[in-house]
Amino acid sequence: MRELVGKVLKYDVTTSYGLVLVPSQTIVLEEHLELFRQHRIDVLDIVTVNMPDNGQEAAENQDSSQRLVQKAAQYAKDIFERIQTQKKIPLLEIKNELIPIVSQAAENPDLFQLFQAVKAKDEYTHQHNIGVGVLSTLIGKWMNLEDTEVALLSLAATMHDVGKIKISQEILMKPGKLTTEEYDEIKKHTILGYNMLRETVGINYRVALVALQHHERADGKGYPLQLQDSQLDKMSRIVAVADVFHAMSSKRPYHEMMPFYEVVSRLRKGFFGELDPHIVSVFLNNMIKNLIGRQVLLTDGRWGEVVYINPSDDTKPLVKIENSFLDLSRERNIHIKEVVI
Repeated sequence: MRELVGKVLKYDVTTSYGLVLVPSQTIVLEEHLELFRQHRIDVLDIVTVNMPDNGQEAAENQDSSQRLVQKAAQYAKDIFERIQTQKKIPLLEIKNELIPIVSQAAENPDLFQLFQAVKAKDEYTHQHNIGVGVLSTLIGKWMNLEDTEVALLSLAATMHDVGKIKISQEILMKPGKLTTEEYDEIKKHTILGYNMLRETVGINYRVALVALQHHERADGKGYPLQLQDSQLDKMSRIVAVADVFHAMSSKRPYHEMMPFYEVVSRLRKGFFGELDPHIVSVFLNNMIKNLIGRQVLLTDGRWGEVVYINPSDDTKPLVKIENSFLDLSRERNIHIKEVVI
């Protein structure tokens, strides 16, 4: 069985009950062999391919993602400043120049590299626009939307906060808690953005709807119109999930980025109001299955590698720490704080 080490699984390795033990595309390590033995997996049932020399390729992918996101954020900053002074949205330029960069950034096959690239660390506003654009594009592809719809979603997501150019920077960048009056002022960005986009010649009406609806919630407790699930455009619901995830994962004027386990927990519990459960499920399932083989920092300060996802508790996987294994489903006080790229 040792000859499998270093090779890549062509297909999922499953237990006799049909549960995925190790997913396809995983590089087989020594600890996987132990899992195979424990579950009595016949080596003849395991199909592998040779691992390509992709260490350099992975590094290049990460560097490329960072550069693309930075380029898009700078471009977005320039465009939004021009919109502010010229009172006009350059739709063709955005479609032809900015959105292709967003779409290209979303093509990085390494999901956590991409998450790292889109995290806002400074200049939150413009990095947020691009981050939500990239994440929404990913979700649209995972939901098997048509290419034309994904392109429209990329545009709508990237422009979802355009109304904020009419909100005071002093309020937007305030490091402390907002007053009721200040929060009411910020909430106006949805209607302001909707009006700006609706008045833009040649724009699809759904782009304006996303600007209006991305803070609405399925339970009717969102803003500005307290709309409910069936009243919300599908693109608005996708952008809402990307918006919440990116905000929690980024450094903002009034809070640090949240730990990985807390982001997942809050999304799953609908902490920010009722998000579309199907979209949240698609997003989290794709994220969780990409944890296998990842180095993680735990909340107790130890480092480890995720080797197995517990089907009944997928956010509490089996983690290898040096020469031992830690089952987080049994260690309820230890969580994944950060996933390392």
